Amino acid sequence: MMIWVLQFCFALLLANAGEWAMHRYLLHGLGKRRKSIWAYHLYEHHLISKKLDMVDPGYQKWPKFWNSQAKELFVLISILLVNAPFFLWANGYAWGMSFAVISYYLLHRKAHKDINWAKKYLPWHYRHHIGNSNTNWCVSYPLFDYLMGSYSK
Repeated sequence: MMIWVLQFCFALLLANAGEWAMHRYLLHGLGKRRKSIWAYHLYEHHLISKKLDMVDPGYQKWPKFWNSQAKELFVLISILLVNAPFFLWANGYAWGMSFAVISYYLLHRKAHKDINWAKKYLPWHYRHHIGNSNTNWCVSYPLFDYLMGSYSK
């Protein structure tokens, strides 16, 4: 049981590191180039969120078109599929990663649907969109922002 818990915790830690790195280097790094597959994040999601004080209408309903939410879901499902084989030999890790990915999606979606909720429960993510978008890369929990010195109030 202790190994399962350690695997689960390791997956949460790794997922938070991955969330930070992907947001920082893929979505905001490579995403600066308009022809990049990651450009949707800055040129769709951030622009809309900035104009509408954090609300992204693409997150109001389940995705029907190839919008930011659908692209994000595609990436998250890909992460789940890559990690699925771990259910065979590192069950705690697989459940931890699944929990982290699903939590990330639900928290991110809720934050872009309900501004007051985002301000209260994910203030770092609200500040990322409304304030300095070069800080606060984590969405679900700012652990790696603290560790990497990118957390900003």
